[in-house]
Amino acid sequence: MKNRLLKALTCSALILVSLVGCGDKQQQGDVATSAEPAKTYQWKLVTSWPKNFPGLGLGPEKFAEYVAEMSDGRLKVKVYGAGELVPGFEVFDAVSQGTAQMGHSGAYYWKGKMPAAPIFSAIPFGMTATEFNAWLHYGGGLELWQELYKPFGVVPFAGGNSGAQFAGWFKKDINSIEDLKGLKMRIPGLGGEVLKRAGAIPVNLTGGEIFSSLQSGAIDASEWVGPYNDLAFGFYQIANTYYSSVWHETGTNLEFIVNEKALNELPKDLQKIVEVAARAVNQNMLDEYNARNNSALQVLINEHNVNVKQFPPEVMQALKGYTDDIIAEQVAADPMFAKVWASYSKFLTNAKQYNDLTLKAYYENR
Repeated sequence: MKNRLLKALTCSALILVSLVGCGDKQQQGDVATSAEPAKTYQWKLVTSWPKNFPGLGLGPEKFAEYVAEMSDGRLKVKVYGAGELVPGFEVFDAVSQGTAQMGHSGAYYWKGKMPAAPIFSAIPFGMTATEFNAWLHYGGGLELWQELYKPFGVVPFAGGNSGAQFAGWFKKDINSIEDLKGLKMRIPGLGGEVLKRAGAIPVNLTGGEIFSSLQSGAIDASEWVGPYNDLAFGFYQIANTYYSSVWHETGTNLEFIVNEKALNELPKDLQKIVEVAARAVNQNMLDEYNARNNSALQVLINEHNVNVKQFPPEVMQALKGYTDDIIAEQVAADPMFAKVWASYSKFLTNAKQYNDLTLKAYYENR
């Protein structure tokens, strides 16, 4: 009797273990069959720069790398240089219309669509890069930028900053404001409007068109970025006088622009990855320019005998006066410009007071 009971208990235990084991396998099978591969997204990113161009052009490439790595390949971004998919000055339209999900460019190229757009790239005698980033992310600037682009179905993010830019390359010396009259110069945005008031002829060209235009005589002068990029383009071979005076682009902000519908179609975690990757590129680019411009300037001076000069005070004062006039006119003519400028100028006034007490005094003492 005892043996029979023991045998029965053993059999029951074996049956129970078997059932539990089968249950585990069944449960594992259910999990395996219910798990599906994560959805992947393929985006196109069009730019206003030559493919892989140092600084400006490498920013979008870095962004694509960061996004692919952080998303574990769920979001892949293919970068197109200017002219590969759309011309450099059609980036905004391509993103707005959904031809590409993203773009990388400069807001001052869209002033024909939105008079206030240049404020989000570069205003003559405006903020430095650090001041601008502070206003954008902690002073209400980003919200105003988003409001400006909203009617076009485009979402903007800061996409890098080249820092303070040199006044540019000239085939003749500028000794007075009179020397600017009739001068054909490649210069975009409000800087171009200011030079036009001074009697010059502003010409809007993409980066890839500048060298040949200087070489052929189609233009007499050109600004581009600064020593790092200007050395790469070889402008010193054509125009040996390099004016370093900072006035037209005091801290040039670049932009990542995203088609709003495409962005909203992403899961929340991928949307955050796009935002964080853009912010990382924004800081990385400024760091790179601050480092590369230093060494590139030494090469231009010591190896290529470039003559670096400053505009005379008379010229700078005249350009500042024209700038003030144009901004006042824009404020009166466009309500959105007035709204953005009110925020920008208030922040600039406070930042100037703070930096005059700190960095300006420090630079003089250093």
